[in-house]
Amino acid sequence: MKLNEIPAVPGNQQSRNRVGRGPGSGNGKTAGRGHKGQKARSGGFHKSGFEGGQMPLQRRLPKRGFKNFTRKEYTIVQVEDLEKFFDAGSEVNAEALNDLGLLGKKQKSGIKLLANGDITKAITVYVDKASAAAVAKMEAAGGKVVLAVVADPEGDA
Repeated sequence: MKLNEIPAVPGNQQSRNRVGRGPGSGNGKTAGRGHKGQKARSGGFHKSGFEGGQMPLQRRLPKRGFKNFTRKEYTIVQVEDLEKFFDAGSEVNAEALNDLGLLGKKQKSGIKLLANGDITKAITVYVDKASAAAVAKMEAAGGKVVLAVVADPEGDA
């Protein structure tokens, strides 16, 4: 059976209700619009948020805060994740983390390593940022954290 061969369910297709066609229709005279007023007129509409000339709510409330368009958002990777998913002596980079699904679907500015959990394996990790506690834990376990070098846009070396 194809889509165009599916029969309509009985009572499914109703004819359009023709309004303003006499009192016998039940929708004659005012055609379901009620008596007078802006909404009864042809072309009688107003913008959403319009309050009849009263100062609208979105203009009565104060503006607050701003969106920092240069903000960098990092994907968080915990030390315990490295312990759980990687063997001792392995090198962990963004590609390896992504293959295991640890980076999520949304691509962010970079990867940050945090110190939640414990680690006993010596692992080399390549990340964009890391907390001091995470670096300390990795080095205590014999591992290494390699941070990505970010070029300074102003050229102050």
